[in-house]
Amino acid sequence: MDRNQIFVLRWMLCGVLIGAGAILPGVSGGVLAVIFGIYCPFMEVLTVPMQAIPKYWKGFIPLALGWCAGFMGFAKGIALAFASAQNITTCLFLGLILGTMPALFREAGKEGHPKSGWAAMSFCTAAVFAMLYYVSHVAQVQLPPNVWTYNFCGVLLGMGIIIPGMTTSAILMSLGLYQPLLNGLARMDLVVLLACLPGMLITMALLARGVRWLFRCHYAVAFHGILGIVLASAVMIIPMEYQGIAQAAACVAAVVFGAFLAYILAQLEDKARYVEK
Repeated sequence: MDRNQIFVLRWMLCGVLIGAGAILPGVSGGVLAVIFGIYCPFMEVLTVPMQAIPKYWKGFIPLALGWCAGFMGFAKGIALAFASAQNITTCLFLGLILGTMPALFREAGKEGHPKSGWAAMSFCTAAVFAMLYYVSHVAQVQLPPNVWTYNFCGVLLGMGIIIPGMTTSAILMSLGLYQPLLNGLARMDLVVLLACLPGMLITMALLARGVRWLFRCHYAVAFHGILGIVLASAVMIIPMEYQGIAQAAACVAAVVFGAFLAYILAQLEDKARYVEK
């Protein structure tokens, strides 16, 4: 393959992985975009499109196609996995979170680990954990799947794309919306797709400038806060009940395997950086 074909293939593959990260529990599409060096160009396209599109349009066409393929393609596979082995599948995703943590920690420390960063991490961990715990265990809120709640799902998915580390699937699980959303996407249900899309696009447009400013001016604090969100999300999806020792052992193996996969994926950072044309 020539250089142009490799360039297109690389952007499409990154799109597939980032799209899968938007739907996989425990994986953040925003984090994968950071790891692959695509996050900054993507934020430029959202915030200063007139200047950024001429620079990046050749890459963003295959990226968008790959994202759609990854987002829709993985939805059906995950729906089947949850139907057959929910605990083991959840533990696999938990391992993916743990395997992503070293890369996130390195990214958070690019400008050091100040006390304000640790404070932000502690606050976000406690706040997100308290919110998710209250919603799922105290109030036991289970939102009914309908057009409005699917639009809310789109809002959360948009946040997961714009805010690296925002694992929105854990929130959707807590609210009882993840499985209906997954099933709708797997069936290519137009009601689900059309309901999610407005919330996702509007959220991305509204958050892009603010998040870009936050990372530019308060990088360490913002990224340590993301670490806290990831930690709280990980704790909340740990299965509490198992059907015997065999299933518990399989869950442990799934965590280890998921962590290994995420670690290998993070190693692609140096090999898959964005190449300016």
